[in-house]
Amino acid sequence: MNTSEQHRLDQPALDLVRDAFAALNRHDIDRCTELMAEDFAINIAGMPFQMRGRDAWRQNTDYLRTAFPDFQARIDDIFASGDRVAVRLTMRGTHQGEFRGIPATGRQVEYSSIELYRVADGRLAEEWIASDMETLMGQLGESEATATAPEA
Repeated sequence: MNTSEQHRLDQPALDLVRDAFAALNRHDIDRCTELMAEDFAINIAGMPFQMRGRDAWRQNTDYLRTAFPDFQARIDDIFASGDRVAVRLTMRGTHQGEFRGIPATGRQVEYSSIELYRVADGRLAEEWIASDMETLMGQLGESEATATAPEA
């Protein structure tokens, strides 16, 4: 397979992930979940269990949006191979609500995240997220080791 054939095969997966982040940045959570498989799998670095489903993703996003209402994700790099899409992101927001036991500080935060998505049947089927939580928590005046995890 030549490069142009591979690009043509990878383009729908790239477009799907770009569309999902554009919807997230518009706060269009319904559009985000429309792009996901019903049993969407969520794998977050440091979390000892996998979460599943659109409702679980929505809960996580609502938690983040409550803490950082102006949250935005900028795609810095994105590439695909087969059914996988890798993304390097810069996340930004203002800490205006409780996050991991830390009351609102009003501080602007910026941190990076490396994320991998699996696409199946034209939908997002699974995500693996490795965010730089040490940097985020440091900007909030805490270290990752001393902050408390959200209650489920």
